[in-house]
Amino acid sequence: MSNRILVDTNILIYSIDADSKFHQKSLEILLDPENELYTTSKNLSEFLVVLTRAETVRINVIDALGILSELLTDITILYPNEKTHLIFYELLKKYKPVGLKIHDFEIASISLANGIDKIATKNKSDFKNIEEIKILD
Repeated sequence: MSNRILVDTNILIYSIDADSKFHQKSLEILLDPENELYTTSKNLSEFLVVLTRAETVRINVIDALGILSELLTDITILYPNEKTHLIFYELLKKYKPVGLKIHDFEIASISLANGIDKIATKNKSDFKNIEEIKILD
């Protein structure tokens, strides 16, 4: 049985950053044939933001899109819909996040609306308080 996992932005970033201490583990998650991988349209936007604004190695948007295209070969993209918005609003009412944390709740709601309760991330604090989500580190 495969593991249905939502891949957070940082896992995508680390998978292409050979200098990161999280590079190998990120690759293991992405390449494990037991994992059925998903990400959200929001994660893709975040990925492109990070690559094109990096202070040390800035990548132009065309090259960043090429890298993203290669990464998405075995990853299904999930998009918000009416169900995700209902879950999103319920999560916001329940947990009352503020500021940038709201982005993480939107990602969680898209995942949950698609029956995925596991998120692979290195930023545990982004999702740690959401009881409905299991964090794979």
